[in-house]
Parts: sequence; structure tokens; C-alpha cells
Amino acid sequence: MAKLKLGAIEDDKPIKVAHELPAIVHRDLAAYAEILAQETGQPVQDPAKLIAPMLARFMAADRSFRKARRARQRATGGEG
Repeated sequence: MAKLKLGAIEDDKPIKVAHELPAIVHRDLAAYAEILAQETGQPVQDPAKLIAPMLARFMAADRSFRKARRARQRATGGEG
């Protein structure tokens, strides 16, 4: 079985964002949801729910983003 980059999806208070996806991206997202459900044993009712954790994982893995964000936080003295 494939080792996917995402694990089980945690519930969190959502912020609604509307965005159109190309059909091929939606098909891939649906396929990813099916494989993830097989791997984790937890069905994914709505493949769109994978978008947020995928984006979070992408940003967490982006070293340049993390470095720039830390520098920005130090410069502003805040969390943002």
C-alpha cells in the first residue's frame, strides 16, 4: 500500500473559502481521498476536505516559507 503524505484528517473550526478547481485536479483529489480512506480506514466523505491539510502540509514542508515567516515574525514582533 502507498505511504501518503497526509494522515487522518482532524476536525477543526473551518473558514469558508470558495475556489474552482480544474477537473483533473478534482479527479486526482477524489482518487487521493479513496486511497487515503483505504490506508487509514476512515472514509473521506468530501474530498474537498483534503485541500486544507494538503496546503498546510505543503507550507510546513516549504523551508523558504518557514524561514521568511520566522524573519517576518521577528521583524514585527508578532505571530503573523
